[in-house]
Amino acid sequence: MTSSTSSIFSKIKSIGLVSQIVLAILLGTLVAVVAPESAKSLSILGQLFVSALKAVAPILVLVLVASSIANQKVNSDANLKPIVGLYLLGTLSAALVAVLMSFAFPTTLILDLAGATANPPQGLGEVLNTLVFKMVDNPINAIATGNFIGILVWGLGLGFALKQASGPTKVMVHDVANAISAMVKIVIKFAPLGILGLVANTIATTGFDALGQFSNLVKVLVGSMLIIALIVNPLIVFAVTRKNPYPLVFTCLRESGITAFFTRSSAANIPVNMALCKKLDLHEDTYSVSIPLGATVNMAGAAITITVLTLATAHTLNIEIDFGTAILLSVVSAISACGASGVAGGSLLLIPLACSLFGINNEIAMQVVAIGFIIGVIQDSAETALNSSTDVVFSAAASHHITNK
Repeated sequence: MTSSTSSIFSKIKSIGLVSQIVLAILLGTLVAVVAPESAKSLSILGQLFVSALKAVAPILVLVLVASSIANQKVNSDANLKPIVGLYLLGTLSAALVAVLMSFAFPTTLILDLAGATANPPQGLGEVLNTLVFKMVDNPINAIATGNFIGILVWGLGLGFALKQASGPTKVMVHDVANAISAMVKIVIKFAPLGILGLVANTIATTGFDALGQFSNLVKVLVGSMLIIALIVNPLIVFAVTRKNPYPLVFTCLRESGITAFFTRSSAANIPVNMALCKKLDLHEDTYSVSIPLGATVNMAGAAITITVLTLATAHTLNIEIDFGTAILLSVVSAISACGASGVAGGSLLLIPLACSLFGINNEIAMQVVAIGFIIGVIQDSAETALNSSTDVVFSAAASHHITNK
C-alpha cells in the first residue's frame, strides 16, 4: 500500500463513523446513477454486512443479558420498568397519530394485485400463541433463527441462575460478553461499505420514481413516522427528563436511525444500538436488556404501518369508520406491532388481522400486503429507523431520569 493510499484511509477513518456512512450514501447514489449494473454488483457488500450483524446479534444478546443479570448489583434493574412503560406508550401513541393522519389525509389504494399470497396470522389469539411458544423455544434454535423473544427468555434465565455462581464464574461470563462485544465493534467498522452496497443496489434496482403511484400513501406513512420521531418522542422525553430532548433525539436518529434505515432490520441494528448506549454512558445492566427487548416490543413504526394501510383499505372500499372504531384499531395495531418482529414480513403480514375488524376479507387484505412490499423500500426502511432509534431514546431518557433522582 502506497503512502498516499494510507493517507487517504487515515483521513477517512479520522472523520468518524457517521460521516463515513453519509459519504457512503452519496457515493452509492452516484454509482447507481452513473453505472447501475456495477451498482447492482455492489449488493454483495450490503448482504455481507447485514448477514454479519444478524449472525453476531443473537449470541451478543444472549451473552450480554446473562452477564448483566448475573453480575448486576441489588436494584440495578429498577429502571427497566419505566423503559418498558415508555415503549408501550410510544407504540400506542404512534398508532393514534396514524389514525389522526389517516382521517386528515384519507388515502385510497389501487387494489389490482391479484395473486398475492402469504401466510398471515388469523387473529390476536394466534399472535399471542406464537409469542408464548417463541418464549419456550430451544435456545440453539432461537439463536439460529434469530428468535429474540426466546433468546431474551434464555438470557434472563441463565443470568438469574448464574447469580448464584462463584465469583470467578461470573467474571468469566463477563469476559465472554466483552469478547463478543469486541467482535461486534469489528463488524460495525464495516458499516460504511455495507451501506454503500445497500444504497447502490436499491437505487439501481428501483430507481427514484418507482414509488410515484403510491406517493400519497408513502407521504402519510412517512409523515406519521416523522411526527412521532420529531414531536411525540421529544415530548415524551421532555416529560420524563424535564430537559431539552432534541440533542438526544437527533443523536439517536443520526447514529442509530441512519444505519437501521438501510439495514431494514431491528435485530441487525442491535449491536449498533448497544454501541450507542455505551457512548451515551448508560448502565450496561439496563441497556443490555432494554435494547433487545425494544427490538421485540417497541414497534411504533409497525403500529403506524398497520393502522395507515388498514384505514386506506377501508377508505378504498368506502367503509364508514367512526372515530371510536378507529381508536380500537389503534389499540389492536399497537398490540399486534409488539409481535411483528418475529413474523416473516414484519408488520405487513399483520395487516389482515387489523382488516378483519372491518370485515375486509383476506383476499383483499393480501393485495394490500402486496402494495406494502412494493413501497417497502421506503416504508420498511423508515419504520425500522424509527423503531430502532426510539429504543435508545427511551432507554436513555428513563435511565438519566432515574440516575438524576
